[in-house]
Formats: sequence, structure tokens, C-alpha cells
Amino acid sequence: MTGPLLRSAKPLVAAPMAGGPSGVPLAEAVAGAGAFPFLAGGYKTPEALIEQIAQVRKLGVDFGVNLFVPDRMSVDPEVLANYAAELQPEADVYGLSLDPEPVEDEDYWQQKLDLLTENPVPVVSLTFGVPAAAEVQRLQAVGSTVLVSVTTAEEAATAQGLGADGLVVQGPLAGGHSATHDPSRIPETVETAQLVASIAEAVPLPVVGAGGVDGPATVRRILSAGAEAVAVGTLLLRTDEAGTSPTHRQALADPRFERTALTRAFTGRPARGLRNGFIDRHPEAPVAYPAVHHLTKGLRQQAGQAGDADRLHLWAGAGFRNAPAGPAAAVIDWLTDGL
Repeated sequence: MTGPLLRSAKPLVAAPMAGGPSGVPLAEAVAGAGAFPFLAGGYKTPEALIEQIAQVRKLGVDFGVNLFVPDRMSVDPEVLANYAAELQPEADVYGLSLDPEPVEDEDYWQQKLDLLTENPVPVVSLTFGVPAAAEVQRLQAVGSTVLVSVTTAEEAATAQGLGADGLVVQGPLAGGHSATHDPSRIPETVETAQLVASIAEAVPLPVVGAGGVDGPATVRRILSAGAEAVAVGTLLLRTDEAGTSPTHRQALADPRFERTALTRAFTGRPARGLRNGFIDRHPEAPVAYPAVHHLTKGLRQQAGQAGDADRLHLWAGAGFRNAPAGPAAAVIDWLTDGL
């Protein structure tokens, strides 16, 4: 049984992976294996999210929902237009015309807070920043444990000041978007266990460690560093129950992809993915999330449908080479063997 922060038989958490991988089938599989399941609320409409919550609630286990905290940063239209012009040759491959007009999008933030207040879930995790203290208190008032994702001791102290119940300490080797509260910062490379230890020493809040999990030894190191549980994402991407797209799934096993890289090229916020041509061709993407996300969305959708791994965001952590096919339960059992 994990510590007081999360309730599950094994100290392992299925990281919320927005955009498809983290759906109800994966939540059911990891819960059945004794790990703690999460739903990814990012990019979902409130209607889609409440439907998934209702399905997972039927499992009779504790679970979490992850939300993106809106950035609310201003976007320079000229900077975005220049980047759109840079990307247009990529879009020309599919006969698309990129719209440089900045899109303002808070990902239904207030509606999702309302939803989770009216339909409380055991755990809510927040990433990309910190909300108002009153918003944290609102979730806690209906019985939800609130976790804030952090990447530095300074961010952890801010989360503590807001009254968070716990932290998700994300190391820079994690796949997908960095949880950094400052999207202009590219996190320095450090092992998650080391980051967990330094933050746990600085801030007296319970910790879930995340990022760079490539096998049981890494899980043990993160737990030994002071984490109550370890979040795993990339190692679940190829499992039977994950909603990973076919192009993404195939790329994770393709020997042509040898390493990962942090990039802002696809969304305007640092994210780690398989290093492909798109990342290499656009190393100076602007800091402009979610405007760049919307700018490239249609192009990425076309690339995914066409099996074009060169122009698709192939989110993956540094341990992607160890991501197996097969049932998710087998991954959970492997990672917790001997604990």
C-alpha cells in the first residue's frame, strides 16, 4: 500500500498522458494490477472528461484526474507569424495553410474546476503552473487531494505556499511536456532520484517522483530518494490498453529513432520526444503555448494519419527503448517486482 498521499496496493502511478494514451482501458488495466490510475484531463472537453470519470469510478478504486493550469501569457503576433512562415513548407506537404492568428485557449479550465467540484474525485493533479490558492482550496473542500507538478525546489515552495497536499516532482528525462512553471526555461539534465531528494529535503510535502523511469532499478532509486510513489508513462505507451496512435506506437520501436530531445517546436512549451526531422529543422521555436500547439495541430494530425513520423510529436521519455508491447499489467508487475 502506498503512503497517505495516494491509495493503491503498489507504489506506482500511471502518469496522465494527454492526447490519447491515458484512457479508461489503461486506467482499468493499471488499477487491476495494483497501481494508481490517472485520467488525463488535458485537451478534453468537460463532457468527454466527465464521461471517462464516470466509467473509472465504476472500478471502485481511488484514481486521479490531471488538469493543465492555463498559462495566460501574451503572444507576440509577429513572432507567431514568423514561425508560421517558417513552418509553412512542412504544411505544404499536406496542402495545408497555417493560420498565424494566435489562439487563446484555457482548455476549459473554469468548466473543469466546476466539474470536479460538483463531481469530486479522490485526487487532482495540476501541471504547467500553479492556480490561485482559492482554487486549490475549492478542490480540497470537496475532499480531493491536490498535487502540484514541479521541477525545482522554488516551484515546490510555491506549491507549498498555496496549500498543495503533495508534489509530483518531474525530472527532465520525462516524456511529453515539461511541468516547468516557466516555459522559457529548458530544464537542466538531472536524474529524477537526485531531484526528488533535493526537493524532499527543501519542502516537507509528500512526493511522487516522475521521469526517466526505464526499469525496476530506477523505481527503487526514486523511492529510496524519498518519493512515496513513482509515476510511469513512457513504458506504458506501447501496451495493449494504451490509446497511443499507430504512428507513435510504431516509432517507439523503430531503430531509426536513437534518442530523445527537449523541444518547443510542436507546441511552444518544452516537451521531450523522439528526435525527428521536425525537431532538428526548427530549433528556435517561440515560447508561445498554446498558440504554437494550435498552429501545428492540423499539420500534426495529417502527419499522424499519413504515418509520417518525421513531422509528428512523438512524445517519449529517455527510457523509451525499454517500453514493451503487451499488457499494461505486465509492466506494472515488472517495475514493482521485489518491492
